[in-house]
Amino acid sequence: RHRRELGPARLDGAGLVPYTPIVGIIGYVLHPDGERVLLVHRSRDGDQHQGKYNGLGGKLEADEDVVACLHRELMEEAGITVTAQRLRGTISWPGFGLGGEHWLGFLFVVDGFDGEVPPRNDDGPLEWVPIERLLGVGDPPPMWEGDRHFLPMVFDDDPRPFYGVLPYRDGQATSWVFHR
Repeated sequence: RHRRELGPARLDGAGLVPYTPIVGIIGYVLHPDGERVLLVHRSRDGDQHQGKYNGLGGKLEADEDVVACLHRELMEEAGITVTAQRLRGTISWPGFGLGGEHWLGFLFVVDGFDGEVPPRNDDGPLEWVPIERLLGVGDPPPMWEGDRHFLPMVFDDDPRPFYGVLPYRDGQATSWVFHR
């Protein structure tokens, strides 16, 4: 177990809130060159993620598993059909939502797809970003600060998935713990 404290990790002033997360997926689509990944530069007004770069994804629906959710979300957000994916890890994000909602995310790398990626979707422009930039080489794009803790594991060569907890309070990551 690896733990890195980033500050106080309280979920609320009265004690722990029951953990009833929103379940979602994030897909990191690899370009055929293997050196870039498809991200959305969130620009929609009122979006919690406005101004940040994110992988593509969304919420799990009641009648689907996480792979079906990944395939649906990438068709909706990028017009592509996933032909190969790898689960890289899971992350619990207690307190991440605008109202302090908890999230549980399944993170995938998409190694194969069919279709042409459009220049944008409803959330903003879609861009092929060099993986090195996400990992801090050169000028990294604006993203959630907490993403810098787990993105190296999403793109490393270790075949084992990781399982992390990344609590947020008031929009800031408070700690990072993971198993692999």
